[in-house]
Amino acid sequence: MADKMSAKEFRLLIGEKGKKNKYNAQKTKVEGITFDSKKEARRYADLKLLAKQNEITALMRQVPFDLAGVTYKADFVYFDVKEKKWIVEDVKGMRTREYKMKAKQMKTIYDIEILET
Repeated sequence: MADKMSAKEFRLLIGEKGKKNKYNAQKTKVEGITFDSKKEARRYADLKLLAKQNEITALMRQVPFDLAGVTYKADFVYFDVKEKKWIVEDVKGMRTREYKMKAKQMKTIYDIEILET
């Protein structure tokens, strides 16, 4: 009788490090922070530069919002000095059905329009 191998063991055997993202996003590390995609990492670098130039303040990452028992995590939240308002931003490669529902709930519950970059 042949020995059985799990899918995880097989991936390790052939050198595959893990499950690939279904949208082909590659985790990327910047300043010791792991981002879900290269695009999100680049946007973080852009926002850090804007903060250094005092165009934005209070830059925060992965800010949770409660949406009636479901949590939406904004990629970034910051204060735009020029516009004098808070910005909730999500770096999007693909607008999933789940994201669209959460964006509508953010508008309904908090009256917040998510800036998609």
